[in-house]
Amino acid sequence: MHAKVWLVGAGPGDPELLTLKAVRALRQAQVVMIDDLVNPALLEHCPQARVIAVGKRGGCRSTPQAFIQRLMLRHARQGRCVVRLKGGDPCIFGRGGEEALWLQGYGIEVEVVNGITAGLAGATQCGIPLTLRGVSRGVTLVTAHTQDDSELNWAGLAQGGTTLVVYMGVARLEEIRQGLLSAGMPGDTPVSMIENASLPNQRECRSQLQRMGSDAHAFGLRSPAILVIGEVVGHAAQQTLQQLAS
Repeated sequence: MHAKVWLVGAGPGDPELLTLKAVRALRQAQVVMIDDLVNPALLEHCPQARVIAVGKRGGCRSTPQAFIQRLMLRHARQGRCVVRLKGGDPCIFGRGGEEALWLQGYGIEVEVVNGITAGLAGATQCGIPLTLRGVSRGVTLVTAHTQDDSELNWAGLAQGGTTLVVYMGVARLEEIRQGLLSAGMPGDTPVSMIENASLPNQRECRSQLQRMGSDAHAFGLRSPAILVIGEVVGHAAQQTLQQLAS
């Protein structure tokens, strides 16, 4: 086995949503660097590996990104097969792209293994179709947390005609609400706030854009959570099943 780094998506939390390719990578791994949001049950696929916790969560003490990258490089240069196990998908707000480019710059072989992202899994678990003919022509995935704290393009998001899936938005609900309302999104736009997507303790709060902050507060919404904003939220479950059957 030659040295290699796998950037593996662990999915949103449900162990059954792990891909077969991810399982194969874990079985080959000699070192597994695991994020905080990864379900520990997945480690049953790599009992032979050394496991290193490298958690990164907003508002909490986190392992510096530069340290994580140097650690991957060091183990790969020592001839080991390394898996960087990330929640969701490595390249959807998971820094997979920048890690791959950085490692390849040092001549390290890298392979990305996609995982199911929380925005998709959470919506599906709540019966919400992210796209629906005649309702939404696309999906926009966006993070409320930017590296430089720059303002999001609220006009583009509000008027894009797509379902919005917002990651890392719990601490910025009021900013999101005000930004979208000011950009022209109707206040009665349906919103679903989904906590712990795909896990047994998943919870959902249904609301509207104009009151989502107060509803989230009353609900006790906590991270990790995703927001689904758009008309598809109002077409969940029963209506969707009727359309599929027609």
